[in-house]
Amino acid sequence: MSIPFHPGHLVMVDIEGTRLTPETAAFLREHHIRAVCLFRKNLGSEVEVRQLLGDLREVLGPRALIGIDQEGGSVVRATFLPQAPAAMALGAIEDTEAAEHAAEQVGAAVARGLRSLGINWNFAPVLDVNNNPANPVIAERSFGADPHRVARLAGAWMRGSLSEGVACCVKHFPGHGDTHVDSHHALPSVDKSLAELEALELVPFRALAAQAPAVMTAHIVYPQLDAEHPATLSRRILGGILRESIGYRGVVISDALMMKAIHERYGHARAAVMTLQAGADMPLAQGSREEQAAAIRAIQDAIFEGDLLPEQVQASAARLDELARRYPAAPAAYDDAQRRTDDILMRATWRQGLCVLGATDALPGGLPLRVVTQSRVDCDGVSEAGLAGADVRALFPEAADIEMQLVPDLLVFEPASLPDDGRALVIVSNHRRRYGANAGQWRPALHVAIWNPFQVLDIPAPSVITWGYADGALRALQGWLTGRGAATGVPPVPLPTRTP
Repeated sequence: MSIPFHPGHLVMVDIEGTRLTPETAAFLREHHIRAVCLFRKNLGSEVEVRQLLGDLREVLGPRALIGIDQEGGSVVRATFLPQAPAAMALGAIEDTEAAEHAAEQVGAAVARGLRSLGINWNFAPVLDVNNNPANPVIAERSFGADPHRVARLAGAWMRGSLSEGVACCVKHFPGHGDTHVDSHHALPSVDKSLAELEALELVPFRALAAQAPAVMTAHIVYPQLDAEHPATLSRRILGGILRESIGYRGVVISDALMMKAIHERYGHARAAVMTLQAGADMPLAQGSREEQAAAIRAIQDAIFEGDLLPEQVQASAARLDELARRYPAAPAAYDDAQRRTDDILMRATWRQGLCVLGATDALPGGLPLRVVTQSRVDCDGVSEAGLAGADVRALFPEAADIEMQLVPDLLVFEPASLPDDGRALVIVSNHRRRYGANAGQWRPALHVAIWNPFQVLDIPAPSVITWGYADGALRALQGWLTGRGAATGVPPVPLPTRTP
């Protein structure tokens, strides 16, 4: 049985290093691969990135699809571009029309930066409705807890991106907002009926199905929909709900098949075939060259053996071709003036989202301070490295009497070990994880939540929330801490407005 394209056209891979080696180029050509996803490991200096992308376009050809996660907030790969606010920072802008306008501008600015490099596919915005405070991987990546507002803001963000020539990919279908497990490390399960999903998680996906060029799947089991398969591999969910019920006609790409939720249970090659059988168009098949080649061989074997129908994979190839045609990977101009304007926009939007709960004054007046924070927060593979403890001091007034205490892990640190010497305690949560059993021991005068907003549920104290740690977020926080800036944001998720 013959098909008019190579199965490698259906597979997105990753590559090693910050340059395209002859060996990698030969592998991409040999297997007719036209789609590559870039990660932190690939991004050196801006000059190096531009060289890498030029080399990739030459090898991948005119129908190249070059993807990246440039959501904003903690999930940005090209950190040398103007740093966009997290989705929840946009959601914290109280007036919905103002928030929608800001989201569209931010989406356009993100796209301008990516398009200038020759990246034509951004795996954003996030449509997950974060209604679970224990969610370990979404949190501030979501626009909020109201599905209709999520749809409006994500739709505006997407309009901005598409207007600047970069394809979006909404995620993670049918919804990752109500999990308490990170699918990078284990397989989550969400025990909800279809009616419950229709009332919440599916609202943004239905609202934006006609506009979204692409959808990314979720590695989550929904036992009331399909007890055997996670959504990425489920015909009932991708074929039945997304394709048939919602009527989605765009590109469907799997989330990374190397994530433990999939890889440990199904294996790389088998999962690549299963996601296509379920209704996806492109497996995101990271891994070694051997694993990537195995995924392509498995797809080819499935076509020859009749496990994948030729008309099905041809339809997938056609959808991917159309995506590449509408959003070409050729770089566009990005002059210095526009770049400065975009940077000013990002910083202003971070300021609009800054949020204070239960506090009126920035700092305890006139008291010496003890600031406790984690010494370092490493990249976890999803988010960039958090704000280093050594950089926290610069957020506070230079003249303040501050004793800094850097600890290896805030979650296991015993607050009772701090001296009772009259200093007012300020805790700076520069990590993502929620606090554990010792959370109730903290009694700070101020809690600065730099990353995960739901940490304010753990520590009963006046709080300030930045929704992220990009430079714009930190400058907004510094302005408030030094009495030079306001905090007008309102949480788009349920958080206490008064200190217990």
